[in-house]
Amino acid sequence: MSLVEAVAISSVVSGETLNKVLAGAKAEYILFLTVQGKVIMEPGMREKMLGAAISAKAGIVYSDYHDEREEARALHPLNDYQLGCVRDDFDFGAAILFSATAARDALKRYGPISDVRYAGLYDLRLKVSIDNPVYHLTEPLYSILSADEATGDEKLFSYVDPRNEVVQKEMEAIFTDHLKRINAYLPSEDLKQAERERKAFPVEASVVIPVRNRAGTIADAVKSALAQEADFPFNVIVVDNHSTDGTMAVLSGLAAQHPALKHIIPDRTDLGIGGCWNEALYSQFCGRYAIQLDSDDLYIDRRVLQRIVDVLREGRYAMVIGSYTLVNERLEEIPPGLIDHREWTDANGHNNALRINGLGAPRAFDTEIMRGIGFLNVSYGEDYAAALRICREYRIGRIFESLYLCRRWSGNTDAALSIEAANRNDAFKDEIRTEEIIERQKMNQRRRSK
Repeated sequence: MSLVEAVAISSVVSGETLNKVLAGAKAEYILFLTVQGKVIMEPGMREKMLGAAISAKAGIVYSDYHDEREEARALHPLNDYQLGCVRDDFDFGAAILFSATAARDALKRYGPISDVRYAGLYDLRLKVSIDNPVYHLTEPLYSILSADEATGDEKLFSYVDPRNEVVQKEMEAIFTDHLKRINAYLPSEDLKQAERERKAFPVEASVVIPVRNRAGTIADAVKSALAQEADFPFNVIVVDNHSTDGTMAVLSGLAAQHPALKHIIPDRTDLGIGGCWNEALYSQFCGRYAIQLDSDDLYIDRRVLQRIVDVLREGRYAMVIGSYTLVNERLEEIPPGLIDHREWTDANGHNNALRINGLGAPRAFDTEIMRGIGFLNVSYGEDYAAALRICREYRIGRIFESLYLCRRWSGNTDAALSIEAANRNDAFKDEIRTEEIIERQKMNQRRRSK
């Protein structure tokens, strides 16, 4: 009797393939290899994965691995799995072991894998993860000899590349169904508009620029903000996080020439970007609306502030998010160009936001609402956490035309990250998503108990 069965498939991640494999598999566990390159298993790999699956009663097991290229070998650690690991591109590595029993039970309880081309494996692992542990073996059990992967900006922005729109639509549909199953889905009709209080503010809008050591770009950013033309008073608040490279002198000179520039140097020395935002937000200078500008970026023209505030006012939004264009240091457009996050829709954007790693820029906030929330005092994910918290309760407005030039250069905080640093960033956003999913579940439970 043959121990190997050939199965004709259209795609290893399609619903058709996975349903066929699960229906025909005789083994208790199924190992999926998900990469194009060659996978070299370490001795004892299968036994260790099976042992972990049995001892942990896990529905899914995955492990760390080694990257091998041109005779170089490097450890590739992965993150632990938690409730908030719901991104469709969560990194399981190249080898994922499923319990066939857990998979079949999940499909019996939650329905078969959807008839999708790209999101079948995503659908399967979300369904299995609801009632079964997902176990991470922190030992490299195999090596991948692979062709060069997308790196840098190509990888970072791949999920918003228009060429991937069909994939994203599939992933959104699968994820939305998942939120409904775990009682974390929020109907759009439950979202509120922002209440406009009559409270007095020093100006109608403030452009907020946190900065540390950006002597080469800060003047351009500030001048871009000061050059805005609007039918309301505004100012520019720069929170200088104790720069040591000449940034402070640049700002002092500009502030002497422009009364609308408010140069804040915090007393605290432990602030991240979120903490700097809080310094501006709670300051006496902050306007009714607070609009973001990074210290190495530029507004695309002189009417950006007016357009954002018009949308905030007309839609009575708690937050508005624009779109931006990627450029190099010479302000020349680079691929993929416009980043507009069209995966955000009025009907489902507040749910889909939990699936993706960012929501776009520039970001603008109703100051009173944001003062009630505050930013996390971190330098990564603070804006994402704020947006998730806001859209749990309030409507968010979107502008899909480019408002902003985002410079990509070696000084970017997310440029050339090590695997360990990227893992820390991803794990932090997974924690944010975990907390947000739990809060949404509690909210739904309270509504149902009334």
